Amino acid sequence: MKNAFLSRNSKYMLLLAMFSFSSLVAQSFQKTALGIKTKIQALDVEVQFYSPTIVRVLKSPEGVAFKKESLSVTKKPESTKFTMQQNGDIVSLKSDKMKVDLDLKSGKMSFNTLAGASLLNEAASGANFTDFNDAGSKTYSINQNFALDKDEAIYGLGQQQRGQLSLRNAKINMVQGNVDDYVPFLVSTKGYGLFWDNYSPTVFEDKPEVTSFRSEVGDCIDYYFMIGGNIDGAIAGMRELTGQAPMFPLWTFGYWQSKERYKSQNELVGVVGKYRELGVPLDGIIQDWQYWGNNYLWNAMEFLNTEFPNPKKMVDDIHNMNAHVIISIWNSFGPQTKQFREMQPKGMLLNFGTWPQSGLETWPPNRDYPSGVQPYDPYNPEARNIYWKYLSKGLFSVGIDGWWIDSSEPDHLDFKPSDFDIKTYLGSFRKVRNAFPLMAVGGVSEHQRAESSDKRIFILTRSAFAGQQRYGANTWSGDVNSSWQSLRNQIPAGLNFSMSAIPYWNTDIGGFFAGAYKKGWGDGTKNPSFQELYVRWMQFGAFTPMMRSHGTDIPREIYNFGKKGETIYDAIAKTIDLRYSLLPYIYSASWDITKNQSTMMRALVMDFDDKKVVNMNNEYLFGKSILIAPVVHAQYTPETIVKSNEETGWNKNEDTNVAKIQAATFGQAKSTKVYLPEGTSWFDFWTNDTFKGGQEITKATTIDEIPLYIKSGSIIPFGPKVQYATEKKWDNLEIRIYPGADGEFTLYEDENDNYNYEKGAYSTIIFKWNNKTQTLTIGKRKGNFNGMLKNRTFNIVLVTKEKGTGIRTGKNYDKTVDYDGKQKNIRL
Repeated sequence: MKNAFLSRNSKYMLLLAMFSFSSLVAQSFQKTALGIKTKIQALDVEVQFYSPTIVRVLKSPEGVAFKKESLSVTKKPESTKFTMQQNGDIVSLKSDKMKVDLDLKSGKMSFNTLAGASLLNEAASGANFTDFNDAGSKTYSINQNFALDKDEAIYGLGQQQRGQLSLRNAKINMVQGNVDDYVPFLVSTKGYGLFWDNYSPTVFEDKPEVTSFRSEVGDCIDYYFMIGGNIDGAIAGMRELTGQAPMFPLWTFGYWQSKERYKSQNELVGVVGKYRELGVPLDGIIQDWQYWGNNYLWNAMEFLNTEFPNPKKMVDDIHNMNAHVIISIWNSFGPQTKQFREMQPKGMLLNFGTWPQSGLETWPPNRDYPSGVQPYDPYNPEARNIYWKYLSKGLFSVGIDGWWIDSSEPDHLDFKPSDFDIKTYLGSFRKVRNAFPLMAVGGVSEHQRAESSDKRIFILTRSAFAGQQRYGANTWSGDVNSSWQSLRNQIPAGLNFSMSAIPYWNTDIGGFFAGAYKKGWGDGTKNPSFQELYVRWMQFGAFTPMMRSHGTDIPREIYNFGKKGETIYDAIAKTIDLRYSLLPYIYSASWDITKNQSTMMRALVMDFDDKKVVNMNNEYLFGKSILIAPVVHAQYTPETIVKSNEETGWNKNEDTNVAKIQAATFGQAKSTKVYLPEGTSWFDFWTNDTFKGGQEITKATTIDEIPLYIKSGSIIPFGPKVQYATEKKWDNLEIRIYPGADGEFTLYEDENDNYNYEKGAYSTIIFKWNNKTQTLTIGKRKGNFNGMLKNRTFNIVLVTKEKGTGIRTGKNYDKTVDYDGKQKNIRL
């Protein structure tokens, strides 16, 4: 009996020893210079501090070697002081900004504030690796699950045409497309950011029980967590990780005219001339495709079309009218181009279906005559060199000011699953699919900067990926349809894109495809249904980082909509003029982006602790002072597209008096609802009426105005009336103070179009408003640059209902201040 007991006891002790040993093995880890390494449940896990606020997490199957060099991340891990403490199965790593816990038994990670508040947790289901054959290479499909708080809101992931702001309860298949740009970075109302560093097709899904990223290909799970304290801070962390946004030239913030397409040199130059003749401000014109000739010469990057006989003169003529020109370039080449013939023997082309599908220009495409156009491999550094060689010789050399990189996702037509097996310089196309725009845009940007710093890089492009903000690119929302629903979708699309840490975004004003509005209306410009949509889109576009009219089917130039004195023409001109009056405010906001990692199009949730704005998809701040509430529903015409002008009561065949039709259609004021966030009071920009925040109001609207509200405590500079951005110096600015709270504004100025600002060639003047003492302090000017104003005048307006309203007051100044760079205190 005794022996039996000892035997059982020995077995128990042996089992206990075995359990203790296995626990010890499971809980072993290695401290590294950046964090820790360990093995958990057949996975190698590594936690690395990149900075006190940024942590990288790497997971891979145990013992599987891999080499991961990020395409997005440019930051090198900095030396970060952290402490480490183990309590049972939990190892805690603390920097001076956050605490990271790793459960050595389950592998679950959690991210917390130093005070212990939970920010983000991995879900119990954790990480998953599934064997995957990637074009003959053994790798994995990967999945990582997270657990979000029930009341937490998340944003970002690039641009989606969902019409929703918050990403909660969303399932998003992230593969780059024409109107959808995917950036696997999200921000939370809890003040953190999460970057999933993977370039393959990825599904993001948020469900009540779990939030996940699932990527088709990955040698490892690789993600970054950054603590920011708020959404701005999280975005700043992402830019620290993937690159800062440089300054754009001042002229890029003016008005841009485009269409699909100007068919001759004379037409292109003539549009600029017409704007100058009419006195309507214009800073840029855009030449779309086929200046190179036929589709077999697609993207030759030369003016081979006989309608463009003297491109140098064309560019000079535009420059002599104080305007700029950018031109369409693509990431694919026709079989008769020099680029195609040089790249093809070197295996630098990707053989899948892209635009155009036919060598003939007829519509629909005649597939009996395939174009043979193929995208190039931008992952290949030699291919990027060849691309720039021809771009520089053919277009940069004649003085083109910037690049419209179209189809940068790129177009992938007649898709076959086997297309993802195509080999690129960095492996299968599947493995690097979503990073295509980053590599293509980056190749042009880096080469231009290496060749010249005389003019700042400006790239307009159709797609984006994480890190693209560092390349001087402004992304537009693709070939969206002309409809009210499409207009509504653009607002949350732009806001989520901006919260993906890429601050420059715009949209085709009026929508790209507008053919339905032409039925019964000739070229469509006189159709009241399109006129109303176009004006409202124009008013929205005035408050995006680039104001650019573009589209097909219907001409977009102002003079096609009528003439001065007519309702629609005047509404368009008024909106463009408003944009130019705000250039000092906009350019200073751009500096805030470069200097302080700010964001220009700001979802209201970024600035207001107000539950009603968490998923608000129809209002936003432009800069940090102006609330924009675009009119996104038809007020004068049916939203349903009609075949004739029956909604006006006029028979166009009997009466073609444009002014008469417009007056009858748009003559009466309408109204719309606007929500004003709580926590501040608001000034109506047009009337100077004041409202307490935290309420919905009804705002009267006319066709030439949308609701605009200025936050109390704002200081806003208004520039002179000009025909182009740099026509007049800012030597006589109007400075409006919107009282009710203390405020501050930094006026930024530099040489407008070079990189001398990086060497310190710029100036700032800080304006501070003390609401209690009613005192404006104009601070001492800091900095210097060539051409800087040594002396100037500031016309100060303390905004009240009795003062002049609208774009520029031009009168009723409270004080006129002569400023020589020294501090001034003005009591109002």
